[in-house]
Amino acid sequence: MNVMGSDPITGQHAVVTGGGRGIGAAIASALAARGVQVTVMARTASAVSEMAQSLRDNFKTRAHGVVCDVGNPGDVTRAFAEAVDHFGVVQVLINNAGQAQAEPFDRISLDSWNRIIAVNLTGTLLCTQHVLPAMIGARAGRIVNIASTAGLKGYSGLAAYCATKHGIVGLTRALAAETARSGITVNAVCPGYTEGTEMLATAVANVMESRNVSADEARALLAKQSPRRTLITPEEVADTVVWLCSPSASAITGQAIAVAAGEVM
Repeated sequence: MNVMGSDPITGQHAVVTGGGRGIGAAIASALAARGVQVTVMARTASAVSEMAQSLRDNFKTRAHGVVCDVGNPGDVTRAFAEAVDHFGVVQVLINNAGQAQAEPFDRISLDSWNRIIAVNLTGTLLCTQHVLPAMIGARAGRIVNIASTAGLKGYSGLAAYCATKHGIVGLTRALAAETARSGITVNAVCPGYTEGTEMLATAVANVMESRNVSADEARALLAKQSPRRTLITPEEVADTVVWLCSPSASAITGQAIAVAAGEVM
């Protein structure tokens, strides 16, 4: 419930998957700064515990950490039951957990393919299915799926990752169409190369190997892919996500919004 006169999203319960670091941590912090109760989910116990404590200390809001592998259906069921037990129904879901791996197409193993699909795409499905019935019942809710510019274009050596992120964009648009009359919005945010993310680390390693350059040189080459000639910050992504969760974005649904400094136009 919201306190009269407060920020409209204060007191809501948000789940942020992959919330222990990078973009997920920035989103969790931005929501906590608005007075949102945050359940942080990630695979590492220490990461979720430390992040939840940081949110409580820095923003004086309620926060809880839950260990969850979103690619594991049993884990997802347990984690969302724990989240609801702590803070009640989930009003905001941020599907951020993801995995990237650089491999030439002819070397992609079935195990690698299945794992990336399970985490990036199936995990988004499973988590969303756990919150959607309550959102439909309340005729209100916000779902934001963190995709990537890899959901809007292709990148060499990242076929599996691109396939999942394109899939997330398609899932977003389909679910938005299904829920358009239910008071729920469903959107995808598509960051470019972002500081502190697994995608950036993977891309840097890939460029270092293919171009025989240093890490700094690889980062500079990646930054040049955008007209601004800089990498994206997690906070820039988080600001977009928080806006999509606000009442002022109530007419925005089914969109794939690039936060990429002009890399994708």
